[in-house]
Amino acid sequence: MSKQATTPGPVDLSADTPCCPPLARRPVPAQTAVVLAPAFKALGDPIRLRLMSMIASADGGEACVCDLTPAFDVSGPTISHHLRTLREVGLVDAERRGTWVYYRARPAVLRQLAALLTVDPAPDR
Repeated sequence: MSKQATTPGPVDLSADTPCCPPLARRPVPAQTAVVLAPAFKALGDPIRLRLMSMIASADGGEACVCDLTPAFDVSGPTISHHLRTLREVGLVDAERRGTWVYYRARPAVLRQLAALLTVDPAPDR
């Protein structure tokens, strides 16, 4: 069988169907790992993980940067840097309204990451 026949197509993180089976079931294809790794890397920072949690759990599904910044002991520009990183890897969308920017989690992307980490329950022994 040729390599092309076994190579998966491009990974769409915004798709509603999982991009690949959980990593506990089958190894992640190289191309998929390249697409998913930046999102996992972004969430590997404690500030970005907390920001993601605050945005994803916010009332109405979105959070204003004005509400996020006071929760941290770092400067506003540092928070902006972390939010930009989350946006660049596709974990959040942003919308400017006047002087403030509002952030929304991208649920489909979070579902893709969660599906990859899903572990089937261990069988009873």
